Amino acid sequence: MAMRADDLIDRRRLRRKLTFWRVTAFVILAAALIAFSAWIYGDDFTGQAIDHIAKVKIEGTITEDEELIKRLETIRKSATVKGVILSIDSPGGTTVGGESIYEEVRKLAADKPVVAEVGTLAASAGYMIASAADHIVARKTSIVGSIGVLIQYPDVSGLMDKLGIKLEEVKSSPLKAAPSPFKPTNDDERAMVRKLILDSYDWFVGIVAERRKMTREQAQALADGSIFTGRQALANHLVDAVGGEPE
Repeated sequence: MAMRADDLIDRRRLRRKLTFWRVTAFVILAAALIAFSAWIYGDDFTGQAIDHIAKVKIEGTITEDEELIKRLETIRKSATVKGVILSIDSPGGTTVGGESIYEEVRKLAADKPVVAEVGTLAASAGYMIASAADHIVARKTSIVGSIGVLIQYPDVSGLMDKLGIKLEEVKSSPLKAAPSPFKPTNDDERAMVRKLILDSYDWFVGIVAERRKMTREQAQALADGSIFTGRQALANHLVDAVGGEPE
């Protein structure tokens, strides 16, 4: 059945109205999404480079942390990062983990100012990493120090005797796989481990002396494993100021 001219005109008007309101609704929705994204992401949503201070948290037991090292490298290469705060709260960890992060922080400090902010604790490898910064700030009651190296291993030989368990072994040399938790450590084994510890300890003391501008004798006097409050650490020149992020 043929459509009347009036019906055709009315239908076209209705289509135009529907198209107008659809476009209007789309524009409103797009504007709302942009406003919401700007609220969530802040100025970064505009795509403009914003100069800023980066804050990196180093917490818990320190191990070889590839993700952290890559993050520090990215920060070092960023033109918009003008300085870095290392927020440290760690009891320490492995010597290799501390060494790798220390070296990455030193690379970073060669390009940008780096400050270490000590929370509750920066001990052992935690303090090693803090010493890589240009400036160290700690709370008055923070715990700082424990400069030294430690190797611990269990001796379950007494338990094995009670359970009637014996260990047999064939070794290429007496010090292979020593010390072992399955038998008491002898003098030669303890001497070997002590040499290993003293070598790493010598390196750690050298770092403290260099970074804190001390003589080796001054650094060694503080490197007996002692821990210090933030106030004591300031008096001993292990930190530069007491306070928090504002300082």
